[in-house]
Amino acid sequence: MNKDFIMQSLMNAFSRIVFVTFAVFTLSAGTISAQHQPDKKNSTAEGQRIYVCNQGAATLTVIDAETNEIVDNIDLQELGFSENAKPHHTVAEPDGSHWYVTLIGENRVLKFNRKNELVGQAEMEVPGLLELHPTRDLLLVGRSMSAVNPPQSIGVINRSDMTLQKEIDTFFARPHAISTTPDGKWTFIASLAENQILSLNTETEETNLTRIGGDTHVFVDFAISPDGNTLVVTGQVSGKLLVFDISDPASPTVTDSIDVNAQPWHPIFSPDGRFVYFGNKEAHTVTVVNMQSRSVDTVIEGKGLAQPHGSALSADGKYLYISNNNRKGTYQASTTSSTGDPPGTITVINTETREIEKIIEVDAYPSGIGTRAR
Repeated sequence: MNKDFIMQSLMNAFSRIVFVTFAVFTLSAGTISAQHQPDKKNSTAEGQRIYVCNQGAATLTVIDAETNEIVDNIDLQELGFSENAKPHHTVAEPDGSHWYVTLIGENRVLKFNRKNELVGQAEMEVPGLLELHPTRDLLLVGRSMSAVNPPQSIGVINRSDMTLQKEIDTFFARPHAISTTPDGKWTFIASLAENQILSLNTETEETNLTRIGGDTHVFVDFAISPDGNTLVVTGQVSGKLLVFDISDPASPTVTDSIDVNAQPWHPIFSPDGRFVYFGNKEAHTVTVVNMQSRSVDTVIEGKGLAQPHGSALSADGKYLYISNNNRKGTYQASTTSSTGDPPGTITVINTETREIEKIIEVDAYPSGIGTRAR
């Protein structure tokens, strides 16, 4: 056999061995490297959470917005609070680093970290709804709807150290609904007892009172459009969604009054501002209002909707989360609550199909539900 041919064959074989060995090593190294990449889902800065106040059970439920599974249950009695703590409302920092809860029965506002550890608290009489100021270290706090005679003021808390900085007079009874414009310059507060809305300049603390004519609406809660030009408020007794032009924030002007199902509760805007969602507590339904036509677009009914109360959205707007009190046992749960009362639910609604995709059973009387602020 030709010597040159033999030598060339040996060199080709050696090259193939080197190539295969290098490929195997590279693939293995890539696999090892991938296995040691940090899990972004477990990072403290990643992963949206939905926080639920179980007012009838002194517990809090934490739901992962990616899997729509419960990832934690917090027993407030284990943290030293009473069985009558009544957690009512909650909201989280935009980066998810901390979240806040009002306790009606303990006159406290609590601060938890991402690991759901209690890291601070402030004392305030019958705190109700919460609003994070978007540009300053402030947490604005209304008063509870269930309080017999709450103070005619809202609380202003420094979020970083949870000190109650001041209380600002509203000049009317039972201040409840509260919301701040996206630029943080104005906060609106409404009375449960009278058709009155207070515009508060958060920089100068100057105020202006707007009175709405007609029968008492009992304003439950506000929502402000992403562009900051439109304010909506639900009327518990009137069964209406009122729409305001707030291009002049000091003097909100009613532009539309939309009839909806009985007892509309906590409204929320879709991320693009096209729709407003809210539950109807007495009707066991969820209403979708088209903000372009200013009319009811869809009324959602179905299993799991039983005295709908709070509302929250996933960051991408795909899922709407509605908390349901279910205090009358309208929904027949498969589990039992820690108190023996009917368990509540969180209904997970696909905002594209308007279908209920999942029912998450939680503890007794879920009320406020929250997630990352704007």
